[in-house]
Amino acid sequence: MSRHSLARAATRLGTRLEALNSARELAEGVLPGEALDQVFQVLDRASARRSLSADHTVVGFFGATGSGKSTLFNAVNGAEIATAAARRPTTSEPLASVWGAEGSEALLDWLEVRQRHHADPVPGFADESSGLILLDLPDFDSTRLANRETVQRLVGMVDVLVWVLDPQKYADAAVHQDFLAPLASHGAVTLVVLNQIDRLPAADVPLVLESLKGILAQDGLGKVQVIGASALTGTGVDAVRAAIRQVVAQRAALSLRLSADVSRAAALLHEVSGDGEAAGVKGNARSRLAEELAVAANVPLVVDAVGRSYRQESTRRTGWPVTRWLVRFRPDPLRRLNLRSSASPEVNRTSLPAAGAPERARTDAAVRDFADTASDGAPGPWRASIRSAARQGRDRLPDALDQAIAGTDLKAGRKSWWWGLFNVVQWLALLTAVGGLVWLGVLAVLGYLQLPVPEVPQVEGWPIPTLMVAGGALLGILLAITAKFITAGVAHARATAARKRLKAAVSQVAGKHVIEPVEAEIGRMKAFSEALKTARK
Repeated sequence: MSRHSLARAATRLGTRLEALNSARELAEGVLPGEALDQVFQVLDRASARRSLSADHTVVGFFGATGSGKSTLFNAVNGAEIATAAARRPTTSEPLASVWGAEGSEALLDWLEVRQRHHADPVPGFADESSGLILLDLPDFDSTRLANRETVQRLVGMVDVLVWVLDPQKYADAAVHQDFLAPLASHGAVTLVVLNQIDRLPAADVPLVLESLKGILAQDGLGKVQVIGASALTGTGVDAVRAAIRQVVAQRAALSLRLSADVSRAAALLHEVSGDGEAAGVKGNARSRLAEELAVAANVPLVVDAVGRSYRQESTRRTGWPVTRWLVRFRPDPLRRLNLRSSASPEVNRTSLPAAGAPERARTDAAVRDFADTASDGAPGPWRASIRSAARQGRDRLPDALDQAIAGTDLKAGRKSWWWGLFNVVQWLALLTAVGGLVWLGVLAVLGYLQLPVPEVPQVEGWPIPTLMVAGGALLGILLAITAKFITAGVAHARATAARKRLKAAVSQVAGKHVIEPVEAEIGRMKAFSEALKTARK
């Protein structure tokens, strides 16, 4: 692979790693912690490996007890480096055979490989310029737990995996289910060697190799190179060397390995997340939520109080002066609800009835329906997360709604221009009627005392004092009736305006405590999906 191709592959890998990390961070608290921990381990290993030598390719030899793994390792090295024996376990610690010592120490320290051998050049295979590290690893079926843990650890760390199988146990479920199948995405950096073919009749070798290839295809490794070899006779050893040399020469094993790790981790996140897309927050859902919360928060009661308060104040200012003072003994509906307080909205609270079971049930149902509608279509974990975001805001709604209502300007203290006019005319009508009564009273007293009674002016045969009394009374009644009609219209208009302002305040509360958290969670899910899509490319 050319230098430019390697640079492009490294850049693309970096982009995918960043996207995978973003997806992991976005999924915190939503997806299972075990899956996120596995993804973090992949990211941590990738970061560490990329910071170490990129000029070295680490090839690990993995196999079961009796597979001849160490013997094949020696044959590929061209020297007796690893100890081979019939007893188990043969290899107790990883052993490194290194071509190109410079820069390898830190990499081997990271791999925790203490046994290191600076190998001699092998013509046509490796020398000091190759940057090749071969690892002979413990048997993956070792009876020693520490050996099995070492194999599990290094399976996730080496650049190239060489699986050494033998004719007797090549179909062993342990190696296929525990190692090969889970690493199906790593086919580009996997090599399978069927060792000890010298134990098979020559005619059976092709059949066994085909059988092995079929099993690997079931594991998702149908394109993996399979080589038949015998470490004892030397058959196929050159083919194993050639396959390893080809991978090393391309200098792409590191990127391919890490890329496969990212693909596997991204597939894991996709599996635990699931497919789907949330419906999102629609306008009608917003309106329904605000409407339901307004009812639960007693907005209709406040609106009614606004209308009744205006009617009461209007009667007090424009009613018949003789009786209007009685209105003062009626409590103001808004004051009873503590909605005429001059205190700051942050500390003022209304005297509205506390939310009972019906109101709480209505609030819960409204929030639940809104969250269900917004999360419709989202995969299970994210649907639950969206609902949870709505529920968290729901608990703060009662106090926030009360504060919002307390802080809404209901325009309750605003006077009507016509009040002054009607008030003046009412008093004039009353004074006229009283003046007529006084006039008639004086005439009656004079008559009663047998004193001369002056002639009373008349209009169309009606005495003016009588007209004054009748006209003043009729005008007062007419003004009172007219004021009632005007008051009813204005009260309705003010109640309507108050309803709009209160609903706007309730909508703001719903937006802050329910809608915005839900939208944020939906946005988080979309960002996760985009990041995961980039990581899987």
